[in-house]
Amino acid sequence: MARVAIMAIGSRGDVAPYTGLGVRLQEAGHPVTIATHAAFEPLVRRHGLGFHLLPMDAQEQLQKRFADRGLVRMTMAVNRVVAEHAVPLATAMLEAARGADVLLVTPTSWFGVHIAEGLGIASLGVYLQPLSPTREFPPPTLATRSLGRAANFRLASLLLNVGQRPFRHAVAGLRAQLGLPPTTPSAWLAAQQARRWPILYGYSPLVLPAPPDWPAWHRPVGYWWPAPEPQFRPAPELADFLDAGPPPVYIGFGSMPARHRAALSALLVSAVRRAGVRAVVSAGWAGLSAGAGDDVIGVDDVPHEWLFPRMAAVVHHAGAGTTAAGLRAAVPAVPVPVLVDQPFWAQRLRLLGVAPDAIPRRRLSAGRLAAALREAVGEPAYRHRAEALAARLAEEDGAAAVLRELERLTG
Repeated sequence: MARVAIMAIGSRGDVAPYTGLGVRLQEAGHPVTIATHAAFEPLVRRHGLGFHLLPMDAQEQLQKRFADRGLVRMTMAVNRVVAEHAVPLATAMLEAARGADVLLVTPTSWFGVHIAEGLGIASLGVYLQPLSPTREFPPPTLATRSLGRAANFRLASLLLNVGQRPFRHAVAGLRAQLGLPPTTPSAWLAAQQARRWPILYGYSPLVLPAPPDWPAWHRPVGYWWPAPEPQFRPAPELADFLDAGPPPVYIGFGSMPARHRAALSALLVSAVRRAGVRAVVSAGWAGLSAGAGDDVIGVDDVPHEWLFPRMAAVVHHAGAGTTAAGLRAAVPAVPVPVLVDQPFWAQRLRLLGVAPDAIPRRRLSAGRLAAALREAVGEPAYRHRAEALAARLAEEDGAAAVLRELERLTG
């Protein structure tokens, strides 16, 4: 038995996959605590997992800082927000790690590796985005077009180094508190590489194969699906809406904020009516509203694993988790990416043949969205390719790979 602490900083999409992973590890005899923000305590606890509070309100920070900026600026801003909270986050993470045998860290909680080193326990990267440097593609959080093989690798390596710099004072204090010698970002990264620190990526190699220049200890293992919600029952009005006509499309942007939510909501409803489809509009952190009409309905929190298979297509921000849920449900997508890795996953959906071209949210219009909806719903090839891919994804078991690595690390 190994006691596991998962450090999950960020939005719901940065937390939900680890509930399913945590349940699987716990079923195998490894008690799991997820250290995350207060908003996700009910999500964690209702699946029988331990919860440890981390400071920072991710929704408040996103609402306050991010809307319609360039991709690089938004990526750097996300990193700065976490860095600004690094000292209290590190303090809470250290408390969560005491008594654990293994720490599982995510890209935004990477400094937890220093904690594991100081406590003398094992650690493992459990990432949702492909961040290991490669010549095959540029860093997914910064670009979607290749910069050339050498430049792709150099930029990804630079990003790992530069991304640590805003944390340097917090890391220095943490290492001093733990009795560890000082280090620099480049020296620490070299040490991680030398000791073959493992990173498992929670997405399918069918969606993005491991680049040939990745080390063997960095690899995609399959999706970690959020823990299921078997007790979920839809509201009567939603059930009635679904029964009242052909499958609708889903529209929702998850944890992405919106500066002008009323205007965005009106645009979405207009696009739905131009396309001649019905729609389920999810409020999310953008606060979207479906308005009034027999062809649209608004919802709050409905599990994707229940809702998406009932849709004709899903319009979403192309976050890693929502992208995965759409692929699992075998439905075409209309990606509307906003920030960080979302343009990258939107591009993957197009290359997989399950989505038309992405519409960046800053370029979103009712006409563009209506055209994309007509294409996604009306072209059978999208659905056929989505169904074929979903059948293969169902054969994978990403959590099993984490379990095997966990047992290897703990002997």
